[in-house]
Amino acid sequence: MKLCVGLTGGIGCGKSKVAKLFAELGAGIIDTDVIAHQLTQSHGEAIPAIRNTFGNDCLTPDGALDRNKMRALIFTDDVAKQKLEGILHPLIFKQTQARIIQLQAMPYIVIVVPLLFTSPGFIRLVQRVLVVNCAEETQVERVTARSKMSPAEVRQIMAQQTPRTEQIRLADNTINNDSSLENLSKQIRELHKIYLATQSGI
Repeated sequence: MKLCVGLTGGIGCGKSKVAKLFAELGAGIIDTDVIAHQLTQSHGEAIPAIRNTFGNDCLTPDGALDRNKMRALIFTDDVAKQKLEGILHPLIFKQTQARIIQLQAMPYIVIVVPLLFTSPGFIRLVQRVLVVNCAEETQVERVTARSKMSPAEVRQIMAQQTPRTEQIRLADNTINNDSSLENLSKQIRELHKIYLATQSGI
């Protein structure tokens, strides 16, 4: 099996950008957020269970998950959050396993998992953990710029994620995404060499 690197980090740290740069170097990429969006779009595999559990109020007129309503619900209701995770996580995990098999021709595989440290199944899938890190203010600025969320909502999400000090402690490698794209690319190229060498030793 190919080396699987678990890529994680707080909201707004730049995980998608890092994954894109790894892809440009030839790595296979599996983004669990992308899988989750596919599962919850209109006619997605998770929609029947979501409808049965939460009703049509949490769906858009075309039958996709209404992300704003669901986000508001799970922020205030831990039971609802657990129910949603109980629906989505097994489906995401199953699809991730299938895609790992499909990507065996790639030099190595990067799996983007925002909640990696609270997902034991995914921890067992990966051999290395890579954390993308940046300043908290940078996280807030990036997320508010790309979404309709307020700074308070972004900080609420950040508060629910694994603390950055703990993420860094548990990481095998870290990337700092506070400066230029050139600096980010340099860090990724260095890690690319490490992962190629690691794969050769497996």
